[in-house]
Amino acid sequence: MIGKFATVSALTLLLTILALTSLLGGRAFAQTAPADQPPATPPAASAPPAQQPSSDQEPADEASTSRRKKRAHEYKNWVYNVGAGAQVDSGATKTFVRGGGVTGSVGVARNANKYLGLRGDFIFADLPLRDSSLSLAQAASATSYALAATVDPIINIPVSKLYSGYVLFGPAYYHRMGSLNSDTTVPGGACSRFWEWWGACQNFSVPLNGSFTSSSLNQFGYNIGAGVTRKMPSGVEIYAEYRLMHGSGDHTTTDIRPITIGVRW
Repeated sequence: MIGKFATVSALTLLLTILALTSLLGGRAFAQTAPADQPPATPPAASAPPAQQPSSDQEPADEASTSRRKKRAHEYKNWVYNVGAGAQVDSGATKTFVRGGGVTGSVGVARNANKYLGLRGDFIFADLPLRDSSLSLAQAASATSYALAATVDPIINIPVSKLYSGYVLFGPAYYHRMGSLNSDTTVPGGACSRFWEWWGACQNFSVPLNGSFTSSSLNQFGYNIGAGVTRKMPSGVEIYAEYRLMHGSGDHTTTDIRPITIGVRW
């Protein structure tokens, strides 16, 4: 009886120990993470997408730069002009020459900028003698004219897209020539005001060799002018110009006032 009780007690104790071991071992396994498994980490916050440069800004900048490169200046480097008209005399020239003589000019200007340039002109002016002058010269007819070369600073004055003006002034060289036809003046006679203006007087008398029938004078002086222009759809400009021109030399003067209408391009 005692042996049977001992056997039962031993069996009961063995079962109790197995039950406790199983219970404690399960809890330890549940609480301990596996050694080779990394701990869980929270997902990282996603970074905001990188800001792309504005596609609208770049083309605008490129277009602006392209416009600045292609934009031409608002003036022409070279400007050419051709004109014709009539001249009005003044001073001593008006005494012996009637107004209305034909005049013509050709020129070219080199512009430094929109407002300033340098212009050169070659000008022809017919100087028809008055009947009173022919009477003093005792000639049936005559030819008389002046050639002029000018180099002037020019100041351009823009007014609008169509209209503008300009002012010019500077030195001038004059070459006046003339010829008397059928002249009956006696060589060696006393000089008159006409012969002085004509440039034939020598020692207060008309030359003895008859060369007084032709005149050739070189004179230096100045000129002042102003004009207005109107731009046409083709780009060519129509201009009207007035000049005051004065030359002196050989004890006489030449004064002409050309009024010219022409084109510039």
